[in-house]
Amino acid sequence: MLLAIDIGNTSIAIGIFDGEELKATWRLATTTRREVDEYGTLLLAFLKQQKLPISKVTEGVMCSVVPPLVPILQEVCRKYLNILPLIVEAGVKTGIRLSVDNPRELGPDRVVNAVAAHHLYGGPAVVIDFGTATTFDVISKEGDYLGGAISPGVTISTEALFSRTAMLPRVELVRPTQVIGRNTISAMQSGIIFGYIGLVEGMINRIEQELGSKVKVIATGGYAHLFAKATPRIKVINPDLSLVGLRFIYEMNKKENSKS
Repeated sequence: MLLAIDIGNTSIAIGIFDGEELKATWRLATTTRREVDEYGTLLLAFLKQQKLPISKVTEGVMCSVVPPLVPILQEVCRKYLNILPLIVEAGVKTGIRLSVDNPRELGPDRVVNAVAAHHLYGGPAVVIDFGTATTFDVISKEGDYLGGAISPGVTISTEALFSRTAMLPRVELVRPTQVIGRNTISAMQSGIIFGYIGLVEGMINRIEQELGSKVKVIATGGYAHLFAKATPRIKVINPDLSLVGLRFIYEMNKKENSKS
């Protein structure tokens, strides 16, 4: 079985694949304060909970936007599973062409999302990742990664609104029943949720204008379901997109290594 780990700024997504089947997933809050043994204990507990034998996990793949956590999770894999995971970074075969100015500065999370979207849904496509940042990644019909856009995530924006104003409270991120809020809470929820929907729909329209064609829109990330329900432009929700992308990349590199 294959262990896939996507280390994000807010959370760490962990998945176990048995062939193409994603057997189980877990998510942890991202923190650099945990020691190797703490992460290892949590991982073993997750596997035990799902009745997945440790001895069956013989391969690993990982990507990260938090560099200090890479050696920690590598050591977890070595110490607790006796495996050395493939790290998705510059030089690793992805199967897609990165048509951007500097491929080395592109976040690996965006690459694995693009790989999964191309293999699962074809193109042209746009992946919207509702994470710490809200990212838009554009994939051509041929599978080229064309670039994208990055905007502040909804949590960042909401916290800024709360912390930088004297009288506005912290609000729950739920979709309001109407756009015109009749009290402070509903007004804030409307501005946040429908404001972000306006951002999403506006960006998709502009991307389609530049490409000269319609695109398939795939949503992932923690708030994907919330926003996808509020706009018809999002056709697919896949919360495990990055894990699937990691599996595709691992299998691709495994085949390449077996040839050499």
